[in-house]
Order: sequence, then structure tokens, then C-alpha cells
Amino acid sequence: MNRTTLIGIAGLVLLLAVPPFLKNYGIYLISYWLVFVIATMGLNLTVGYAGQKSLGHAAFFGLGAYTVAVLAKAGISFWLGLPLAAIGCFVVGIGLGFPALRVQTIYLAFATLGFNTAVWLVMRNEEWLTGGTFGIDISSFGRPGLLGLSLEKNLSYYYFVLGMTVLLAGLLWGLLRSPWGKAFTALRDNPIRAESLGINVQSYTLLAFAIGAAYAGVAGALFAHLVQFIEPAPFAVGTSIMMYLMVVVGGPGYFFGPVIGAAVGVLLPEWLRFAQAWYLFVFGTLVIVLMLWLPDGLLSIPDRIKARRQAREASAARATSARAVGVQP
Repeated sequence: MNRTTLIGIAGLVLLLAVPPFLKNYGIYLISYWLVFVIATMGLNLTVGYAGQKSLGHAAFFGLGAYTVAVLAKAGISFWLGLPLAAIGCFVVGIGLGFPALRVQTIYLAFATLGFNTAVWLVMRNEEWLTGGTFGIDISSFGRPGLLGLSLEKNLSYYYFVLGMTVLLAGLLWGLLRSPWGKAFTALRDNPIRAESLGINVQSYTLLAFAIGAAYAGVAGALFAHLVQFIEPAPFAVGTSIMMYLMVVVGGPGYFFGPVIGAAVGVLLPEWLRFAQAWYLFVFGTLVIVLMLWLPDGLLSIPDRIKARRQAREASAARATSARAVGVQP
């Protein structure tokens, strides 16, 4: 059993054992964090593994939330709304990605940014469907049940969100270790070489983008029943930028990057509230310093330490070899 697996198991044990001792707000906050872990897992697939730049992830997050909320208002079960949210975001991801992925890097970022703005405007202005700025209150419909168990209480819903997070993480883990996952990584590292090896660059990039959108849709569906009131503000461009920041801070291309990045984006601001009016300034400063010091994210620290140790060992080996042949190093 490798170190990554051990860390994952230890973290899961903590997430199972600690919440019953927390107050309602603490349970809600950890549930909120897990929702963003799911959303950024999808974005990490697009950005960290497929090497694309997307600034429209909050749009898919919002589409998932509104899908479940509108269907709940129409009397349709969450258990039908959840897969519809995922499938709908997957289809929209393909529809957006097919033309958008013909451009690369910064141009793709601008295309997804425009898409996020357009979706947000629809959410805000189409009151007949979304409720506009008045939003959709689904608290009266209650949270879904599971196998006869009620998920109405914050703690029970937290465990449901945790279970969904583990399930989706397991699916992503399997995907990344499949030939598809190796193709995604090859696209990120060297698209030209990947194409020369027979990988269809456009198809695999589109697939990564669509799967990432589906993950955001599932996260949005869970978010809807967590907050129980949906309005456009949480799905604006600022949220997409924050999600991108979470991926970068955690470490793009690292499996546990979204876990660390979402903690920085969701939990750290709460811990900094002791600074009162200055907490956003302190948070922004910490993130800037972190990005200057660790441009590859927090999870790159072990790799940086390993690289430095190997460099020192290689330097010592060269010096020893030089002394052995009588050459001054």
C-alpha cells in the first residue's frame, strides 16, 4: 500500500469520525467544502491532466444546481434530477467544447469565460424559469431520502455528500489509470508527440472537458439541496476563477490537489475571519505568496524536496567520481 493510499484512508477516517462532534455550521461548512472538491475534481481533469484552460466551470456548476431545483419545483425526484444534471452538463460540455477546443490555451479560457457570462445572464434574467434574482426556494420540498433513511438533517446529508465524493473520486481514480487517463496526461505533456503516437487530440480533449463538466453538474445538484435556495450569485465568473485558483493552489495534475485547493478556497477564509475586515486582504496575500513560492501547487512540495535531494546526490556522485580519477571537482 503506497503513501498516497494511506493518506487517503487516514483522511477518510477523520471525515467519518470528526463531524458528529461539530456544530451545525461546522458540518455545513465541511459539506460545502466537499461539494467544491467534487467540482474541482472535474476541473482538475480538464486543467491538470488534459492541459486546457477553462474559466467557465461555475456555469456547469450552476446548470446542475438549477436543473435539480427546477425539477424539484415541478415535483420531480432528486434521484432523477441528479443523473439529468450530470448528463445535461456532459452534453452541454460537448456542445461548447467542440467549437471552443479548436482554439487552445488563453483563447479557450476566453471562450469559456464568455460562456459563463452568458449562462449567468440567463439565470439572472429569465425569471419564468430560474426565478431571476429572487431565486428558487426548495427548502419546502425537503432533502432526498436514501434507502428509507432521511437526509434532512445536516449530519446525514453530510455523510451522503461524503459518500458521493468518495464514489466520484474512485471513478476518477480508475479513469486516470485507464488508457484514457494516460492519453489525457500525454496531451498535457506534449500534444504533438501524443498525436504522433496515434492519440486523437481533439476527441480526448473534448472528452476530458465534458467529463469535467459532468462532475461540476453533480456538484451543483448536491449544492442545491445543501443550501436549499438557488440564485445566480454563486455561479458568476468569480466562482469560476476561484475554482481555477483551487486547482492551481492544490496542484494541477495531482489527484488530491482539489482536496487541498478547495480547503484553501473554502475553509481558509473562514479561519481568517478573526482578521475581520482585513481577512480578504490577508487571504489574497497568502495566495499570492504561495503562487510565487510554489507555482505548481502545495502538493508539489514532496516532488520539489525529492528533486533537490536527487540533485545533491548527483552532485556528490560527480564530485566523488572526479576525486577518484584525480580531477579537481
